[in-house]
This record gives sequence, structure tokens and C-alpha cells, in this order.
Amino acid sequence: MKLSTVVRAAGQALALSLAWPMLAQASTAYLKWVPVQAPVASGASCGNGTPYHFFVNRAIGTRKTLIYFEGGGACWQQRECLGKGKFSEVATNPDGVPANYLSQVNLAAFGMVSPMIWRLSPLTRTVTQSWNLVYVPYCTGDVHTGNAVGVYGDQTPSSPLTYYHRGHVNAQQVAKWVAANLPSDELLVSGFSAGSTGATANYAMVRDTVRPARASMLNDAGPLFPAPQSSTAEQHPSLPLHNRIRQAWGLDRPGGVLTNLLSRYPQMEPVRSDLGAINNALARQFPQDRFGYAVMQQDGVFSTFSYRLFNPDIAGITDTRQRDAAYNKLWRKDLANWTAQLDQSPNIGYYVPLFRPLIKSHTLTTLDYAGTAIEDQGHRSIETFIQNTLDRSKPPIRAVERDQVSDYFRPADGIQWLIFLFQDLFV
Repeated sequence: MKLSTVVRAAGQALALSLAWPMLAQASTAYLKWVPVQAPVASGASCGNGTPYHFFVNRAIGTRKTLIYFEGGGACWQQRECLGKGKFSEVATNPDGVPANYLSQVNLAAFGMVSPMIWRLSPLTRTVTQSWNLVYVPYCTGDVHTGNAVGVYGDQTPSSPLTYYHRGHVNAQQVAKWVAANLPSDELLVSGFSAGSTGATANYAMVRDTVRPARASMLNDAGPLFPAPQSSTAEQHPSLPLHNRIRQAWGLDRPGGVLTNLLSRYPQMEPVRSDLGAINNALARQFPQDRFGYAVMQQDGVFSTFSYRLFNPDIAGITDTRQRDAAYNKLWRKDLANWTAQLDQSPNIGYYVPLFRPLIKSHTLTTLDYAGTAIEDQGHRSIETFIQNTLDRSKPPIRAVERDQVSDYFRPADGIQWLIFLFQDLFV
């Protein structure tokens, strides 16, 4: 045998031996969703007390990670915690999150709920599809912020429900696992609806645990609006909601998300008297990070959740259009307070289109990005804003759509308009 042949064969053998571990891993643990169970001893669980699972989809050759929090409703009453009612009124996944969650029909939609985590989406291409993906299901009724046990018997006093609000505990376990198993040079913390509220509330903890070289946050339709304790509900319509969830979900108790945040960052003290102050507090604490907030002006889901139980005069309006318009009036007041607050931090961007037909204009990153343009300011879709949030070379986009008419007459997205026709049955 010629020497050159021997050398070539030896080289091929060496290359194969070096590549084999990665190839073997790729065939079993890469580019597919793998369940991870949080340690039961940590206190992590779903609302019904069952073990908590989250899901990891590794990519080959990247050190960039997206942690994506699932959305859904919320609860502090028996009926809602049992999941009995419309999507906008109840807690998500009342029966827990099994290890085969991503092979079932649910909000995750088999891992296709958003182009951000759908690697081969035929609808939309987006930058995070080549990253490591961590999907954080929602089953605790507390927008991923709770550390409390509620006993609810308001509907059936003879059979009270014990419910575990463990969202913050679950998020801590996700962050610890990512830190130990997915070394990340770049981190994006995001989510939709309630998941985005959780992404905001847990951002500092996740960032400190994972310790990436660079980090960003994208909040899709889960805003924490300003609501100072010294104000009134007329000035800040979200104030009654904030007061209720602080008590129900244990935000201020030992081990609560707010208690832990202020213990580590005492300079964030303004958050104690105003949950919405967290937006600017995070931006000041991490001035090198980029924070992006996106929401629709006509969001009919988060507004209903925010105001329904605290405004019985509006909830009692029988005409659906009049009722939604009354909620939207409160929503617009909160939006105005919020964008004025966000303007105070140079590393915060916001993106506020008017309307799209999907789920009463709730969320911009679910299903696809159709209908998320702000045409009067030259932005073709939310993808522009996502790229800007990750790109430090340009100032943050701050865009609120001024045109209050054209969105209702744009060319139809067939899937969205089909859902629109039936959405009143479940939203």
C-alpha cells in the first residue's frame, strides 16, 4: 500500500473519530424537541401539582439560545384555574404538561406556534430558527411569575381546589438547566402573551443564571403597564389587576419573583410600588442589553383579561362591539402611559401596529408575521423589529402606527381570516 494511501486513510479515520460524537448526538438529540423534567425536589410543578416539563431543540454549531415562554390565560379563582371558560378567561393547561406535550394539540401546536421556534416554517423565515431553542410551557396560571399555593373554593366551597402557582420556580429551573447544558454567547428571552409577561419578570434572573456575553429581550403582547400604587385606576387602568396578582401569586412573599429581584438589585426599588417600573429598571440595570416590546393597539384579549373582573359596568355590556370598545378605551390609556415611560430608556424599542384579524389582534409572533406591518412608517413586519432588537448597530425602533383605517382593508391572510370568523367561540 502506498504511503499516501495510508496517510489518507489514517486522516479519514481520525476525522471520523472526531466527528462521530457530534454525529451520534445529532441523530438523537439535535433538531428535535427533547423533554426535560424539572427536579421535583426544587418545588417546580404545574398548577395541579404534577411534574413540570420544558423542551429543548438543539442546533448544530451555534452558541445562540432562545428561551421562549408560552402564553395563555391566568387565574386566581376556582373556575378559571380549572380551565372552564374561554381562552381569554382561564388558566392554560389545567391538567399539566406531560413529557409528550409537543406531540399533542395545544398552544405549542407541535412546536409550530411561532416562526421564532419553528425551524422550517413555510410561512415566515426569522433569525432564531438556527439557534438553540428552549420552549417553556405554561401550566401555573400566574404568567410564569408565581411562588404560592392557592386554595380556591369560590365556585364549589365543598370541594376547594388546591392550586400551585409555581411559574417563577419553574423558570428558575429552566435557567439553571440552560446554564449547565447550553453554553450561550448570545441569549434572547422572549414569549407571547402571558409568556412575555413572564419573560419580562424573570429576565434578570435568567440572564444572571445563564450569563451570556450578550442578551436581549422581546416581549410580544404581554406588557406590564405603569400602575403606581399612589395612583388611581382612572389614571392607570391596570392598577387593580396588579394589586390582585401580587397577592394571589405571592410576588412579594419570600421566594417571590419581586422579592428575589429586589434582593439582588436593591436599586430596582421603584418596582416595589409600581410593577410597570420594571421595564425601565431592567434597561438601567443592563444598559448594554436591548429590550423590545410589541403589542397591537386593538388587542382584544389582553385588554379583556386586564379589565374584565375589575370593571363590572363594562363586563355587563351585552353588545360585544360596545363592550370591546370600552375595554379598548382603557387599553389605549395604559398604552399611552407605557410608551411615554419606555421613551425614558435609550436601549428600549417598541412596535405598536393597529390591527390584524388573528385572535382579536393579540400577539404578533404567533402563527406567522402577516398583518404586523406598520406601513405608514416603512416597517414591513414584526421581523424588522426582531432584527433591530438583536442588532446593536442601529438605534431601537420606536413605532406606533398612526393610520387607524388601512389595516382593516389590507389583503386577507386566508388562515388568519378563517380563524377570525370563529374566534368569538373560544376567545
